[in-house]
Amino acid sequence: MVEAVGWPGALLLPLVLAAFAFGTAALDTALAARAAGGGDFRTLRAAATAPARAVAGLLVQQRRRTPAADSLLWRGAGLVLLVTAVLASLVTPLGHRSVADLSVGVVWFNTMEIAAWAAVWLAGWGANSAFGLVGGYRFLAQGLAYELPHMFVLTTAAIGAGSLRVADIVAAQRDLWFVVWMPVAFVVFLATVLAMAFFGPFAQTVGRDIAGGALTELSGVDRLIFVAGRWLLLVSGAAMSVALFLGGGLGPLLPAWLWSVVKTVLVLAALVWFGRRVPTIRMERFEEISWILLIPLTLVQALVVAIVVI
Repeated sequence: MVEAVGWPGALLLPLVLAAFAFGTAALDTALAARAAGGGDFRTLRAAATAPARAVAGLLVQQRRRTPAADSLLWRGAGLVLLVTAVLASLVTPLGHRSVADLSVGVVWFNTMEIAAWAAVWLAGWGANSAFGLVGGYRFLAQGLAYELPHMFVLTTAAIGAGSLRVADIVAAQRDLWFVVWMPVAFVVFLATVLAMAFFGPFAQTVGRDIAGGALTELSGVDRLIFVAGRWLLLVSGAAMSVALFLGGGLGPLLPAWLWSVVKTVLVLAALVWFGRRVPTIRMERFEEISWILLIPLTLVQALVVAIVVI
């Protein structure tokens, strides 16, 4: 049973997400340093502290301005991305507790993700920059590719539990985790989480070929907020995958909250490792993969689950 903790938990939630995001960014930097040939302890230690140094540098960096930019859309997009990532996690349980135990928790989570989708496009549009605009439209195309499989996967987990409440989905996995009989849904969900956070092979939104895309003109605090929102979005998706497919806080010996933490850390580590191992996927190729492969697979998976439940 998941207990809603309300406002005290809401105040702690951003700190918990920030801790996960900092650790994930440190792991990503360490893997990048190792891939570049710097696998000694000193290099890895510097990589682990790189996120803190990057934050400090952005805090003192001067904010860039572009002619005729829509400042409200441009500078506010990062804040929207950050806030929606936090709001999406309101329904994600940490052990037996969550900030909000909504009866439509799965719908709430997906709604916040769609708001984040809009925020990335606004960041590219509002800067009045060619590269930024290309990055924003790339994310729109990417969203059209990943959002339908993502929704079908969320629906599949809800069908398996017979409820849209995240707590009910976790409780339905007491005897068998959903990942065992919904492996396709689990893998597709993780792939769409990477696409949602435009990370790893789905990072064309901020690609080097367009000088950073949606991030091109952002600097200082604006860039820090946008990048932080991106990492929090990755953490939010990973934590939700634990609740939907890996039994949440269910497990022997350890406290429920610690099981949630351990599972989330493992999922994040797998996502970062995968993101570093797989090359960037071109946008048109991802569209083909999504519409020709992912959507049919997720529909078949949902059909199988519906048949088993009925």
